Amino acid sequence: MVTAPAKSRVLVVEDEESLLFTLAHSLKREGYTVITANRGDDGLKVAREQHPDLILLDVMLPGLDGIQVCRLLRRDSDVPIIMLTALGGEGDRVAGLDTGADDYMPKPFGMRELMARVRALLRRSGPRAAPDTGPSLLVSGDIQVDRERHEVTYRGAILRLKPKEFELLLFFLQHPGRVFSREQILDEVWGYDFFGGPRTVDVHIRWLRQKIEADPANPTRLKTVRGSGYLFEG
Repeated sequence: MVTAPAKSRVLVVEDEESLLFTLAHSLKREGYTVITANRGDDGLKVAREQHPDLILLDVMLPGLDGIQVCRLLRRDSDVPIIMLTALGGEGDRVAGLDTGADDYMPKPFGMRELMARVRALLRRSGPRAAPDTGPSLLVSGDIQVDRERHEVTYRGAILRLKPKEFELLLFFLQHPGRVFSREQILDEVWGYDFFGGPRTVDVHIRWLRQKIEADPANPTRLKTVRGSGYLFEG
């Protein structure tokens, strides 16, 4: 059994009583502190009040469904979220990932695999250490990134970024003019053992464009290279 750090707290939002019990029991055996809710609105309230380290979120919930909860949480939180659902279609997976979920587990799922994904997301959810080499201050036009202070300035004002948005922007500023595939970006920014798919990159690119592009629908900096991936031009 792998023991989780004592600080790791997992919120489980699931309305199926037997599955909620099983999930809570399995997480506690792994060493996590577990918080539970069986309604979407209650889960949202608990998440905002208690700030868990990770959320297991069912899609089909009373009150608010999981998609709504995820969308509302992503307005002000970068907490890792794994969606759990009996809906296995591609459209359902895309909907969950588009609202900001980090991973997606269709029911029924194996508990060992779920626990592995929980561990991987918790390892990768915090800011990764920036490389020791290279300048501490990177500038591209009206964007300035201070690696040491973990701060971004855009057009003279402090820009509020989520941890992965900061890492993504830093990565592109360190490699201007180079095209990277989604898989390469996942490896470099999220880590090789991250379970989420390429849609995670697309979602974070979209969020970042909304903050550093004058017209996010027609980006001039963070560009899509059809069939290849993304590149950053200063």
